Amino acid sequence: LPLSSQIYPIHLPRETRTRRALLICNIEFEHLSRRDGAEVDVKGMTELLEGLGYIVDIHCNLTSQGMATVMKDFADHKDHWTSDSTFLVFMSHGVRAGLCGTKSRGETTDILSLDTIYEKFNNKHCRGLLGKPKLVIIQSCRGDKVGFVMVSDSADPAMPASSSAHTIPAGLEDDAICEVHLESDFATLHSSTPDTVSWRSPKTGSIFIQRLIEQFRNHACNSDLQELFRKVQYSFGKFPQQLPSQERTTMLRKFYLFPGC
Repeated sequence: LPLSSQIYPIHLPRETRTRRALLICNIEFEHLSRRDGAEVDVKGMTELLEGLGYIVDIHCNLTSQGMATVMKDFADHKDHWTSDSTFLVFMSHGVRAGLCGTKSRGETTDILSLDTIYEKFNNKHCRGLLGKPKLVIIQSCRGDKVGFVMVSDSADPAMPASSSAHTIPAGLEDDAICEVHLESDFATLHSSTPDTVSWRSPKTGSIFIQRLIEQFRNHACNSDLQELFRKVQYSFGKFPQQLPSQERTTMLRKFYLFPGC
């Protein structure tokens, strides 16, 4: 294969393409602890994404239903048709099954299933991003295996995590012109592996977000997206309490944020 066919195309010049990113961050909760330091994460990620050429839509303190509604509206945005990609950033307390909404009490109440993210932005429900990279960044705990040095992003460390079976959508849809995969072109980096916690400093924000920003700033000019993700993971080599995880990745090509620079 020629090299060009193995890289996601960026057709439009920077002046006319309309890159948009979605950032959802829950900081205040009715029944769970405040996520002190999360404001630092929002500021840092917003500056990073704007520097990469994205207009960032920011939403804070939503229920699971609110998050789903915001995602649907964002998926329908007309700008995606003249964009080449999107970032979907989620920051909240979390459990094994998903992300906590502001009314969550822990394991079972007001939880946004991670499957919902992929459903809202798959090739059936988000035609504007068909065949374009959809890069998912998730900062949250995924269980109750806690340490003791900093603040945990666990919803309820006292409660054991329940395992839930994740079903990945399968099948093809026919749009009368050609058949496409129902779900493709996603790359996901989660702040931790399943059943484990993610660490956040009340003063400097989440370690995962800090290191992601650092790696993107240093290497986005010459590394493809999944190589950037690997660099973030490698940066945790001497931090055994947490390891970011690449998951549910369906990228068919390499994605360079700055091709040819």
